[in-house]
Amino acid sequence: MDPARILIVDDEPKHVRLVREILAAVGYTVLTSSSGDKAITTLILEEPDLVILDILLLGELDGYQLAERIRELTDVPIIILSARNRQADILRGFEVGADDFLTKPFSAQELLARISAILSRTMQKKINSDQSIITCGDLKMDLLSRRVSINEHEVYLTPKEFKLLKTLARHPNRVLLHENLLEEVWGVDYREDQEYLRTYIHYLRRKLEPDPTNPQLIIRVPGVGYQLKIKDAD
Repeated sequence: MDPARILIVDDEPKHVRLVREILAAVGYTVLTSSSGDKAITTLILEEPDLVILDILLLGELDGYQLAERIRELTDVPIIILSARNRQADILRGFEVGADDFLTKPFSAQELLARISAILSRTMQKKINSDQSIITCGDLKMDLLSRRVSINEHEVYLTPKEFKLLKTLARHPNRVLLHENLLEEVWGVDYREDQEYLRTYIHYLRRKLEPDPTNPQLIIRVPGVGYQLKIKDAD
């Protein structure tokens, strides 16, 4: 198996060198970026397995904003590595999508242990849920490559669109409640935010339905939820 690729985002060269040396010593492939703007480009081009970022960054994006932007693009694990250790800073880090928060100064052993734990969970998740294909009529979802096609025509979905469609496709012809869809895709804190759901259902219909104004695939049950309607589903 190829070594995990880890992107370090930090504008302090001495910190970058330290973390790079720690990671390289145990065999990780290390990528670096000195700003949030450059990090997005690296993320898209290099597709790292994990991102380590600082909160204070040069450029238009700080660490919190970068984490939010990353979450719009991918589910790659994020560790925030920062000198800020107030509870409010840590909580905000998790709110914007970080998987872990480690304060400076830190030990090499602790950093490596946390990276190993996150990568192990990520790998197990892929083994359990990503090595499969969902086929619902003319709709096909490859969960490993995250590709979606309808009538053999491939369509691009954002991570949130993909997750919402995957949730519906795992239960074809079943009405899924608004609250359950919101919790599954956005988290328990969003159970009442139906506007998120309506917006992303609209996005999916535009990409998957021949006539989005007269949907035949993603059906709304007023006051209840939505279903993926497949004629030949069991």
